[in-house]
Amino acid sequence: MRIGIIMGGFSAERHISVESGRNVYEKLASSGIYTPIPIFLTGSPQQHSLFVLPIHILLKDSADDIHERLKDTSTITDNSINWAEEPAIDSIIKKYVGSFTMQPTAITYQELPKLVDSVFIALHGRPGEDGTLQAILEQHGLPYNGSRVATEQLTIDKFATNRFLHNHGIHVANQAVVTINEWETNPITSIEAIEARFKYPFIVKPVDDGCSVAVLKIQNRDMFTAYAENIFRADASQPTNLTQVLGLKPNAAFPNYQQFLVEDLIEKGTATHFLEITGGLLTHLDTQGNRQYEMFEPSEVVATGDILSLEEKFLAGEGQNITPARFHPDPTTNANISEQVKKDLQRVSQLVDIEGYARIDAMVKIYPTHIETWIIEINTLPALTPATCIFHQCAINGYRPFDFIHALIQYGYKRAHIATI
Repeated sequence: MRIGIIMGGFSAERHISVESGRNVYEKLASSGIYTPIPIFLTGSPQQHSLFVLPIHILLKDSADDIHERLKDTSTITDNSINWAEEPAIDSIIKKYVGSFTMQPTAITYQELPKLVDSVFIALHGRPGEDGTLQAILEQHGLPYNGSRVATEQLTIDKFATNRFLHNHGIHVANQAVVTINEWETNPITSIEAIEARFKYPFIVKPVDDGCSVAVLKIQNRDMFTAYAENIFRADASQPTNLTQVLGLKPNAAFPNYQQFLVEDLIEKGTATHFLEITGGLLTHLDTQGNRQYEMFEPSEVVATGDILSLEEKFLAGEGQNITPARFHPDPTTNANISEQVKKDLQRVSQLVDIEGYARIDAMVKIYPTHIETWIIEINTLPALTPATCIFHQCAINGYRPFDFIHALIQYGYKRAHIATI
């Protein structure tokens, strides 16, 4: 089966996406079951393009390097590959590349079904996690991993997801949206309105970007003002004084937005134990085509700073996740709490109609009489870098990394087959 692995994109998480895509490519290439074809998506929210990548570019270049290579498409679009007449090539190249090319090759969505049997979406953020790509693939009859259009359209919007879960009795933080129009009309009024609803410190984050992009704990009015001015800035540059006020690392991803979220900081309060966790899952189809959820043991998240960074979450040597999470020192009690947390995460997954896989971030408050699972965020296409904790979680259930990726592909393929019956 030929699998087109779509990676890259234009979100702030494009670098992690390429790391995920490489890892998926390497696992499939050595499987003897699949022929993976690396495809880089580049462009903007208004218009994007697809390019088949040569193996040397896939394995060597960063997302930005690849993007720069693809800027001048005039020298690329004529480099078409005759997929019907694959040239005789070295057996190693054939095994690890499938169809050999030395230059990136532009391909349209109309041509994609001739090249691949199924698509593995390794994108993070738009257009992979907002339903855009899923809708296009369905139009062309291509199976894909992950959830469907409606779920992606909901979960990309953190405010809408928060309200949806709140209306179904799920513990979530109080939130508010700050828009650029409100801010430019009267910043002081915007600040005072937020301070009337939220106490410092509170959390600020984009409404619809990745799980750790531009997410900060705001300690005072100066930080809040700096955050708003930085996120609403007119160009892509990052003023040094604002970067210093916010405590950002040099070259930290901090995109421009038209709005952002403010939310209460979830705190321990009167709970006897309090920890941040992230829980993965995998879905299956039984013989009748009914969906079954397999919930993994959650990982305990350990951050070096106020907020876990993208690097800490997904890159080797950059962060610490403890799997399984340490809910209680007594093994029996720990297991009981873990089961309750998994039930809570499964309910959330079923409410938003998660398919394939996901990773849900949450805070857990443990009391003598009960526990509370407070949902932070739902990641419908979680990163699959070698260091991501979802591989640690699925290993407890007996999956090797390839087994897990294989299950995701097969679920999408079976789902598409059932839909055509």
